[in-house]
Amino acid sequence: MGRCGTLPAMPSILLVRHGQASYGADDYDVLSETGWRQAEVLAAEHARRGLTFDVVVSGGLRRQQGTAEVLARAAGTSVEIDAGWNEYDADDILTHHARTDIRLDAEPGTAGPAVSSRDFQQLLDGALIDWIEAGEAGDAREPWPAFDARVRGALERLLARLGSGQSALVCSSGGVIGGICAALMGMAPTGLVAFNRVAINTGVARLVSGRQGVTLVSFNEHGHLDGLEPSLRTYR
Repeated sequence: MGRCGTLPAMPSILLVRHGQASYGADDYDVLSETGWRQAEVLAAEHARRGLTFDVVVSGGLRRQQGTAEVLARAAGTSVEIDAGWNEYDADDILTHHARTDIRLDAEPGTAGPAVSSRDFQQLLDGALIDWIEAGEAGDAREPWPAFDARVRGALERLLARLGSGQSALVCSSGGVIGGICAALMGMAPTGLVAFNRVAINTGVARLVSGRQGVTLVSFNEHGHLDGLEPSLRTYR
């Protein structure tokens, strides 16, 4: 009998949702104290496990970059910015696809949004579904098809760079990650909403790329938060 050859290791990507942002503050796109702590906990877990990454990529939003910088520093590498990984513009989508004045950023001189983060998510879910179903006819600055193409392009660019056995870490957002996961699971585009709703800050999705294409191995891994204070398990 001939000896069985060893199969080459497949390229892999970890998609990390950014740490908690600043809901209700003047600028949502800033990591909260909890968000920084979440990133540090995940970085420590990567160090404990001896994980290394050939590439660390972040979208261009500050909450994404801040998370990526903590993780890259622990891995001894630098962060590359690719705006293809940016989140959708929630406030613009709400403007065109929801009947509400609630926005992520607080209005100047106010104490912040009048609804809880959970209630805001319900409002956003409905707007996202309307945005997706409107397709090219949507009035948002970036209609769903453009967002989908942008994110797919970012993933394709990254995969094209990875050789056998190489790994990449990407810091992005719940909508981006949810859209990718829904597509890989063969779900309708509105499946993004279901993934997005339960995505935990610094939760990790794992992808591998092989001859049959890209496979979603896991979603929303957050064992690095287990055993710590419950306040570190957040969804916005």
